[in-house]
Amino acid sequence: MIEILSTPDLARAEVTGALVGDILQAMKSRSTVGTNLLDIDRWTKAMIEEAGAQSCYVDYEPSFGRGPFGHYICTSVNDAVLHGKPYDYTIADGDLVTLDLAVLKQGVAADAAISFIVGDTRPAESVALIETTERALSAAVAAAVPGARIGDISHAVGTVLTEAGYPVNTEFGGHGIGSTMHQDPHVPNNGRPGRGYKLRPGLLLALEPWVMVDTDQLVTDADGWTLRSKTGCRTAHTEHTVAITPGGAQILTRPSR
Repeated sequence: MIEILSTPDLARAEVTGALVGDILQAMKSRSTVGTNLLDIDRWTKAMIEEAGAQSCYVDYEPSFGRGPFGHYICTSVNDAVLHGKPYDYTIADGDLVTLDLAVLKQGVAADAAISFIVGDTRPAESVALIETTERALSAAVAAAVPGARIGDISHAVGTVLTEAGYPVNTEFGGHGIGSTMHQDPHVPNNGRPGRGYKLRPGLLLALEPWVMVDTDQLVTDADGWTLRSKTGCRTAHTEHTVAITPGGAQILTRPSR
């Protein structure tokens, strides 16, 4: 299903997007050396409930996961890149942490992710990974204009990632979003320009470049959810929900403050 949102729905999407951005920024600021991933999940739950919103994750039970996710935020550390299920782990100096959050408020969902390094140790490899995903996301946003096609976005992302020397996995990528978290169209992180669904105002897309240092292969943790790099290399993931408008893509999931 591909949804095209009405003007009132887009106004609600702005509210939901800002909430997602604010929660992620708050969780990043609380993610210090010694912070436990389960505390991040608990704090996220409290902020969602305080805002009168609903988690898109806690009851989520797709074909690629094992059972309901059961948590409120994805917490992926170092070689974990997607769907990181919070567990009893204490963040260490130099860890590369990715937080991924989707929330539903007033009938509209928004989805975003941030990667960052905790502590004083900043491995150059990790810094490069994060910067590359951020540049790829900027390229995706620039390509998301009315009349363009999904393949134009995919090509923009893939160009940045491959020119930086990283392999690209296209199994998981961006997606449509609206009254539910995951919708068509799928937005692979590499592709051919001029192909796929034509963008039109009112479409919401979650754009999410993610990358691993030396592989495009994933393995699933024993928890049935967390996806890690097959080689154990580090990973990064950056995501925004955007609205296609007559003037281009409007980023909805920036923090409000």
